[in-house]
Amino acid sequence: MTKVAIMQPTYLPWCGYFALIDTVDVFVLLDTVQFTRRSWQQRNRIKTANGPSWLTVPVISKGKRDQRICDVQVDATRDFPANHIKSLTHNYSNAAYFAEYGPSLLEILGRGYAQLAALTIDLIRLLSSMFELKTPILLASDIEHTGAKAELLASICTRVGGDTYISPPGSKVYLDESNALERQSIDLRYFQYDHPVYEQLYGDFIPYLSAIDLLFNAGPASQNIIRSGCAQ
Repeated sequence: MTKVAIMQPTYLPWCGYFALIDTVDVFVLLDTVQFTRRSWQQRNRIKTANGPSWLTVPVISKGKRDQRICDVQVDATRDFPANHIKSLTHNYSNAAYFAEYGPSLLEILGRGYAQLAALTIDLIRLLSSMFELKTPILLASDIEHTGAKAELLASICTRVGGDTYISPPGSKVYLDESNALERQSIDLRYFQYDHPVYEQLYGDFIPYLSAIDLLFNAGPASQNIIRSGCAQ
């Protein structure tokens, strides 16, 4: 059995995203679908002394309504890397493992990427490595595929040799209405995840933040904490 998951690349994803990566044999970043403004594709939350705070990558979207994720350009007129680096340093410098893991992440942020997907993909791969996940991460833009929605997922699964597709619950509506996976003899399973609780800075626990919050606070224990939320 070869389990496959396919997800859009997002900015500094939450820990459930990495739990899904860890669950499968092949993980594909779906960078060829339409970009959605003000979505997780370009932003995420961190924890501050005043509560959750958004970090958003500014992008060029005017007149580009139908652009694909892999084609989205970062808005270089706004100095977001410096602002994000400053915010992360200010809010996590006292976290137990910021000194160990922070420099590599901040170095990527400071590179000045021209394309959003290049930035988010490099960060996802870096964090996967820091969480000691071994699942290979592929790009849909490097894989020949056809169709949309369920047909697209079935096409990619077939190309990478998958016979089992692991889907987040949010895709259930359109997947249950299609037999595209079944026609390709691909078993469909849904990924269930209960957010784990871990020690954070700044008071009461807040779930659904970027996984860097977990990394900076838990360090080497992060992998076990991520796995603890898996229901399967």
